[in-house]
Amino acid sequence: MRETYYAGIYWGGRKDSAEECARRAEAFFHLLSQCDPIYTRWFEQADSRKKALQLQFEPTANTFLRFFKRRTYQEGRDGFMLWVWTGHEEGHGGLATLRCGSAAEFVPNNCLLYLPKEEPERERVLQADVLAGVLRAMVLAWEPDCGVVTSDDFRDSLSPQGDVDLGWWTYFSRRRGEVPPLPEPVRVQPVEDKGTLILLTPERLTASNPEHLALGRHVQQVLSARGLLEPVVSRRPAT
Repeated sequence: MRETYYAGIYWGGRKDSAEECARRAEAFFHLLSQCDPIYTRWFEQADSRKKALQLQFEPTANTFLRFFKRRTYQEGRDGFMLWVWTGHEEGHGGLATLRCGSAAEFVPNNCLLYLPKEEPERERVLQADVLAGVLRAMVLAWEPDCGVVTSDDFRDSLSPQGDVDLGWWTYFSRRRGEVPPLPEPVRVQPVEDKGTLILLTPERLTASNPEHLALGRHVQQVLSARGLLEPVVSRRPAT
């Protein structure tokens, strides 16, 4: 079975208003639409594909604000949730989920994008430069503490060194500290004044490649020693 990939960002408690979350959501979907054509149309989810395909929406701040005023998209006293998809046949598009605006102590805010599993979209999107754009879109819109683009298998294959995943692309906010020098072929690049992107390898990262796993474990140890892989939010106290 082929590896499945996702992009995700995470940030600690930040009680953004519905208006602020809507503004950031608009910015995210606008930037994401520039990464690949599959991200230009979005639909709400529903009980059936037929019904969901009748729920296309324009990803504007006004639309998201309308969503966040519905109980369906609200989470407790603060915070908002969203689940949307691109309307493609299974595996050819993507699903995006969002949890934002929450000041909860133990659960991070996050934005996840599940990447295509089938061709030709998979081959087109799973390119290092395209995925750099995807992660940049997330970072510029949401200003998270950290982020990653990786495969589920690669994530599960690394021995845990902290609560933050290391992947094909990894992002750390400047708030988390300075990224140390890293071995070849790793590359780093700034995201404006927000933080740093780390590219583990220019070729597609896979858990089936022992060289990728060895490099990942080494870089993971270096970053862990600098405290960059510490939890985004406090651990839940033992009961």
